[in-house]
Amino acid sequence: MELRDGIFAVKLCELEHQYGLLRSRLELCQGADHERVRRLLGEVLEEVRENGLLLERSAGSARSPAAAELAAAQRDYVRRVESILREKLPRLLRDGERPKEKQAEAAALFAEYAIDFAGQAVRGALAAALTAMDQEMDCEEEREEEPV
Repeated sequence: MELRDGIFAVKLCELEHQYGLLRSRLELCQGADHERVRRLLGEVLEEVRENGLLLERSAGSARSPAAAELAAAQRDYVRRVESILREKLPRLLRDGERPKEKQAEAAALFAEYAIDFAGQAVRGALAAALTAMDQEMDCEEEREEEPV
């Protein structure tokens, strides 16, 4: 396995694609009507649901215990976010004074945190990839030092 030779290329393309979708969808919706935003929201929620199912499968079938734990953590994060959006956020915002405006403000703040979390996930992915490369290089150096 040659990590330095592009094994992450496919994953990087997937990440770039997801970022492109995020950016273009947000830009598109900034000038869209309410119905268009709701339609896109439904599509995205369906994608989130499908991805959640994939996480369920990968958490149970990962070859590595560490990968299984990461998949389980992702699954738990997705469940927690869904719970906050669907159940807790509306309850927390019912204070009688402009609840719709407060809910919209809280949802925007939540979105900012979600974007920050995505940035943190990217940094974590970089650390994981560099760790894998470092360990591979350790193995290569040990093989070179072995007596023939």
